[in-house]
Amino acid sequence: MLPRREATALDGRRVVDVAIIGAGFAGLAAARTISLLDPTVSVGLLEAGLIGDGPAGANSGFIIDLPHEVSSDGFGQEAAAKFRQSVLLQRSAVALATSIADELSLAKDIFDPCGRYSIAMSAEGDKHLDEYASLLTHMGEVHRRLDNADTAAVTGSKAFKTSLFTPGTAIIHPAAFVRAWADALRSKINVYERSPALSIERSGAAWLIKTPAGSLETGKIILANNGHAQSFGFFRRQLIHVFTYASLTHEFDPAELSGHRKWAATPALPMGTTVRRINTAGGDRILVRSRYSYNPDIAVTPGAISRAGKLHDKKFAHRFPGLRDVGMEYRWAGAMALTRNHVPAFGEVEDDIIAACGCNGLGASNSTASGIAAAELALGRDSDLLQIYRSMPAPTSIPPEPFTTIGARAQLAYREWRAGVE
Repeated sequence: MLPRREATALDGRRVVDVAIIGAGFAGLAAARTISLLDPTVSVGLLEAGLIGDGPAGANSGFIIDLPHEVSSDGFGQEAAAKFRQSVLLQRSAVALATSIADELSLAKDIFDPCGRYSIAMSAEGDKHLDEYASLLTHMGEVHRRLDNADTAAVTGSKAFKTSLFTPGTAIIHPAAFVRAWADALRSKINVYERSPALSIERSGAAWLIKTPAGSLETGKIILANNGHAQSFGFFRRQLIHVFTYASLTHEFDPAELSGHRKWAATPALPMGTTVRRINTAGGDRILVRSRYSYNPDIAVTPGAISRAGKLHDKKFAHRFPGLRDVGMEYRWAGAMALTRNHVPAFGEVEDDIIAACGCNGLGASNSTASGIAAAELALGRDSDLLQIYRSMPAPTSIPPEPFTTIGARAQLAYREWRAGVE
């Protein structure tokens, strides 16, 4: 990535109309939407560390435009309406990201609207892809089914059974994308890095957000910090903190693996393995993402990353035996905030404090969409997207400890077992 000049930390007392806590996908989307809808509104965007170093930068790089999980349930009128809502939500995110890429003339290695593959490695996964293809046909969505030979021609791997291609997903270099996005916003709003929000308190009719070296006085706050909304007392016993893990190989000679030099694939079954082939000037790399863990303290240990890495090595060797000698150069974990009833933690949680949290996975898509809707809500605007968020129920409470830990870990283990070879 090209070097960048980081934004300064908040120093002293500043006054803005809207303060946004968190400069990931939700926070950046909220900031951009406000700047587009009403450039006269002053905005302060706070990021605890460096933009791109947090969960947004740890994303696997998919801005997905269609519901992610396939289902064997019947597809009636209610399910069709839910599907359309999900498509509107996720395509709002893709549209916003595309507008940013066009505006900044981002290269294809940072933003590429190339679509994605869903890949099956088992008979059950293949069955799910057939069902999902039927669903897409029913909804009039463009897609293409690939058999084993066609899938191998794309991926260079004979381990994959079949696949399904959909063209609407954008693939990004997540850290480079959010940094370019944030840097472009700096001409329109106040961006502060290394400025963690330590507290939120009333200051007359306004709110005061304190950071280590300064404070922001503001009329409205948008919480775009996902699971860390709980740090300020919101969504207690409503968010489930889960980490997912990824590994990225060393660069290898493209001649060592046939197939396309760039493709991105999600698993046919939920909680299976995501795989991307990334081409660079120095060679190609393979990204493998798999394994989930429940971490209520929103922290992950090096040991957990190492254990997940061993699983990644096995999955990589199974899929690409010809690259067995290509080791992993990077390993990391990324945080997600889930809710028990799979709805976002969204809306006005206190007077003039609006939450755009609880991504429930698909962070780049869901968080971007919630940031757009939060900005509209803050400005008193309305849209079909905001109406979808308004129609969703509140997150349900999770059981007290130790029942949540026991249940969450058992559920994750069961779903990973169900995914099997996928």
